[in-house]
Amino acid sequence: MRIVVAEDLYLLRDGMVRLIEACGHQVVATAATGPETLEALLTWRPDVAVIDVRMPPAQSDEGLRAALAARSELPGLPVLILSQYVEQLYARELLADGAGGIGYFLKESVFDADQFIDALERVAAGGTAMDPAVIAKLLSSGSSHRRLERLTEREHSVL
Repeated sequence: MRIVVAEDLYLLRDGMVRLIEACGHQVVATAATGPETLEALLTWRPDVAVIDVRMPPAQSDEGLRAALAARSELPGLPVLILSQYVEQLYARELLADGAGGIGYFLKESVFDADQFIDALERVAAGGTAMDPAVIAKLLSSGSSHRRLERLTEREHSVL
């Protein structure tokens, strides 16, 4: 698998590259800013990208915006968001295009290499990999909460 890793923190970026390559995949490019991320995605057209939400220059949502812009140019581009933050508006927009190949995990929720690589491979194959904390945050609006209350115990367990 050809992968782009976009993360502004050097140690985390380098650690992900080493982990990904140790698992037999190829990191074709890395990026440390939002503009670098968009350029790498459009240039390399990877099988999947791992992208942080908050990146320079403004440390706001540059990573997510780069992912959205790249998916508008390359529909269905698989993206695994790995962040400390849940940006509801952009995350919903990312999920709403229906093209698949989307993942969103909080960095604090990744507990081992197998979990991370499994999510990366699932997203690359066109699937979805979502952190339960991200799902809860995305569904925390009032109308969504009321819909959740109607779920059976089994439906809650599956969700």
